[in-house]
Amino acid sequence: MIQSDRLIFREINEKDFAIIAKIMRDEGVQKIWGHYFSDDDIREWIEKRKSGYQNNGIDYLLAINRHTQEVVGQIGLLKETIEGEIVWAIGYILMSEHHGNGYATEGANTMINYAFHILKAPKIICEIRPINKSSIAVAKRLGMVETGSFTKIYRGIEMPHLIFELDNK
Repeated sequence: MIQSDRLIFREINEKDFAIIAKIMRDEGVQKIWGHYFSDDDIREWIEKRKSGYQNNGIDYLLAINRHTQEVVGQIGLLKETIEGEIVWAIGYILMSEHHGNGYATEGANTMINYAFHILKAPKIICEIRPINKSSIAVAKRLGMVETGSFTKIYRGIEMPHLIFELDNK
């Protein structure tokens, strides 16, 4: 089991539909992702996570406050291909009511340790939309450095992303 001081992480499954819908339909999440997540989108999201577990051993995980058992969001490691390079990326999606409590930084640090010590990743990245100032602040707190940018096509829309990296030293 992956855990940190305040959080435990577990795989997402079909039984988590309601909480994943709550997370993905959060106003702040919709702003960053650029759309409302329908029921079909939520089911597809859960299936994509399950595929990530099967193919890569890890993906977004539910981040749960270990003292209250309240889900604060999703934090995990995703295998991404960016401009032809396969890399491990940290993803963190927290509900707005849990912003400002250090959960994203704590969870992302836990994922960095997992990536470097268990997966032996040479580096870890975050791909962040420039409008997502709070995620940029988290990446910087993690010691990540902005190294470039790229445009991701998501639902037929061009979405610029910044790339932040941290090397396994």
